[in-house]
Amino acid sequence: MSARMSSKPEVRFLDRKTPPHILTLVVFTGLSAMAMNIFLPSLPAMTAYFNTDYRVMQLSVALYLGVNAALQIFIGPISDRYGRRPVLLWGFGLFLVATMGCIFAPTAEIFLAFRMAQAAVVVAMVLSRAVVRDMVPQDQAASMIGYVTMGMAIVPMASPALGGWLDQHFGWQASFWLLFVAGGLTMWLIWADVGETNIALPSSFREQMQDYPELLTSQRFWGYCLASAFASGAFFAYLGGAPFVGTQVFGLQPSTLGVFFGAPALGYMAGNFLSGRFSVRVGVNRMVLWGATLSTIGISISVLLFLIGAGSVATFFGFMIFVGLGNGMVLPNATSGMLSVRPRLAGTASGLGGAIMIGGGALLSALAGVLLVPERGPFPLLWIMLTVSILSVLSIWWVIARERRVGIA
Repeated sequence: MSARMSSKPEVRFLDRKTPPHILTLVVFTGLSAMAMNIFLPSLPAMTAYFNTDYRVMQLSVALYLGVNAALQIFIGPISDRYGRRPVLLWGFGLFLVATMGCIFAPTAEIFLAFRMAQAAVVVAMVLSRAVVRDMVPQDQAASMIGYVTMGMAIVPMASPALGGWLDQHFGWQASFWLLFVAGGLTMWLIWADVGETNIALPSSFREQMQDYPELLTSQRFWGYCLASAFASGAFFAYLGGAPFVGTQVFGLQPSTLGVFFGAPALGYMAGNFLSGRFSVRVGVNRMVLWGATLSTIGISISVLLFLIGAGSVATFFGFMIFVGLGNGMVLPNATSGMLSVRPRLAGTASGLGGAIMIGGGALLSALAGVLLVPERGPFPLLWIMLTVSILSVLSIWWVIARERRVGIA
């Protein structure tokens, strides 16, 4: 089997002597997305269960994202050195242990420790891209990653609603039991179907880490990186703050909150479709600019409606579709821009850019949890989201202006 071929290599489902089937890639990346948000409608119930403050339980989002970001820096180089398959299996094994710890945690502190360990499942998100790059040449990789991403978009749309229903009928632990069972089945699927795709001679871990300064001195890299970090930051702030707004401000039940909570995923699917359809024709920079602008417009309208007293549950969650739409346009194109800055360092750029994006999201998620109180309504969250969306627009304008001034370099 050749990992970098001129045509797509032969793939046989449940045969680990061949590269993984695209269905397998969708499944394990989907589980990674599910682990991020299925339990969010249960945060109020978990706060009561552990007899703590909501801000403490909200850290289950921020700390998870922080560890997620840190792991992204190392997972790519480690898999380059030791292979995709063993890193995936070890990551999912750790995820299963951590999930069981979350279920039986006696205190909020122990729960949060195991919740941070659950971030090991990020191996799925990172290595799905690496596996695709291993399997097919560059012109086919974008299309294949697009299919995987579209599949992933369905999971975060449905999982909060499922988590809310499970919480209402079986308690907050039910979401984590579902993650445990799904994680076990997915680990079996990886063992049965994922053949090793990284057959290139490995470089040393030190050499790979030494590539980082070359990226950190590139202004174009920072422009694309900040555009994606700020755009996704609006969504991560939403992850941290929307459960509070839904339950404490609007008085929604967990099952109802779960239905509303998935609104951005509808927009995200549409944004991914637009990216796949128009990015080549329109260009990466304009797609990022349009996506960041659409997100900013949607949040601005929501803020305005609440300022004039016309805001409601429907307007708050409804205009979050624009945030998802913008992210679906910004993230694939900004990532493509990051990887094109130094093509030789594409893998390093992917890991470093993802770490910065998720790390920033963790900080914004924590900030939303700190600032939100029932008396202020949704305004703290909306102002955070509007600010970072505007910064996303400014970041891509910086890239466009620089390219017009000095050319691409």
